[in-house]
Amino acid sequence: MNIETIESAALAAIAAAAHERALDDVRVRLLGKKGEITTLLKSLGKMSAAERPAAGARINAAKNNLQAAIEHRRQALGREQLQRDLAEQAVDVSLPGRQRAGGSLHPITQTLRRIERIFAAAGYGVESGPEIEDDYHNFEALNIPAHHPARAMHDTLYLQGGLQKGLLLRTHTSPVQVRVMEKTRPPIRIICPGRVYRKDDPDASHSPMFHQVEGLVVDEGIAFADLKGTVVDFVHKFFEKDLGVRFRPSYFPFTEPSAEVDVQCVHCFGQGCRACGHTGWSEVMGCGMVHPNVLTMAGVDAERFTGFAFGFGVDRFATLFFEIDDMRLLFENEQRFLKQFA
Repeated sequence: MNIETIESAALAAIAAAAHERALDDVRVRLLGKKGEITTLLKSLGKMSAAERPAAGARINAAKNNLQAAIEHRRQALGREQLQRDLAEQAVDVSLPGRQRAGGSLHPITQTLRRIERIFAAAGYGVESGPEIEDDYHNFEALNIPAHHPARAMHDTLYLQGGLQKGLLLRTHTSPVQVRVMEKTRPPIRIICPGRVYRKDDPDASHSPMFHQVEGLVVDEGIAFADLKGTVVDFVHKFFEKDLGVRFRPSYFPFTEPSAEVDVQCVHCFGQGCRACGHTGWSEVMGCGMVHPNVLTMAGVDAERFTGFAFGFGVDRFATLFFEIDDMRLLFENEQRFLKQFA
């Protein structure tokens, strides 16, 4: 095969190369160490001295032509690929931008803020305290001495070695009330929101960690009627409905007299349904007049001042307000569930 035939076929192969890999295969076949053009150049040594100059010039000319053709085709393929990429990645600047989903407050946070707004409007301050408490503020200062059976009601989580040192995860936010009374002279009007911990097995209405709000009012002339009016007003404002409220006698070591508070079921409005156990009522909080022993231990003159206290679970109020039938949903961070409250 002469050089003209090889060059003609090679130019056709170069023009037909559809992509750079195919073009590189043609280059290697023609110009590689064992390529057709390289083989012809090596064969010059077998020619006579008279033939060699002309043949060498012709082969080198063909080699240069093919190298130029390969480079030209490579640039053309590059431009074609660029055009394809631009077409595939084209951006329509007239389209609206992609909206990134915004976050939202967790339903428990929404409930907490709702509670705080209601009490702030009534002149209450918001106080907080440590979640790791000592035995004195969590029990002793609340009229619950070491031998008191009410301690078993709380199923306390003591820290490792904390039983000897008296350190524990607080079982309620009542210790915050004690700390405020110890450092503040009456009148006192506060709520104490925060996380609390107990040895509860998780189920539809219990959690080992939950949120609580406790309230405290201490002043001269405070009576149970003030407590009842405060609770009823709060319930009506929170649920935005004039639900029925009832007080049942109960017992708490730190209040006397004490009461449990029920509200009319927010689902059936007293008719009876599965959510309220067909009673028409839902238990929501405990309350009572602050025990004189608690006032005295906190340094408050129990002969001059009286007070009331109340406490309730924020998670319980959240399930009622948002009509959630399982408290565990509030702690699972399931996006499909949380998006309902955005």
